[in-house]
Amino acid sequence: MLLKPLRTESDYRAALQEAERLWDAPEDSLEADTLDLLTLLIQDYETNHYAISDPDPIDFLIHAIEARGMEAKDLEPYIGGRIDEIFNRVRPLSLEMIRNLHDGLHLPADVLIRRYPVKEAA
Repeated sequence: MLLKPLRTESDYRAALQEAERLWDAPEDSLEADTLDLLTLLIQDYETNHYAISDPDPIDFLIHAIEARGMEAKDLEPYIGGRIDEIFNRVRPLSLEMIRNLHDGLHLPADVLIRRYPVKEAA
């Protein structure tokens, strides 16, 4: 396969097929080098055409605790007794809460620190 920028969906699909064909290429071979370059082209195409935006911090937090088999009350050591206010978007996560979630549960701070809508007080 001639390596060239992937400009169309057809180019992208062909590159995926070629990458699959080269997948088991021996290390330090021309085929392995081709696969390395091809994966860079595929990654660039996917970044530009199938970008996935960062999740909403609260949706992410809810998903993370559910995936770990935790319940909302298990977050109390990290965010205090304001769990319902956080989940209902009445109160935003504070920097200290984000640090606690990052340090204690190893959640990515760059996701938790993103801005998200908070309900205005009545």
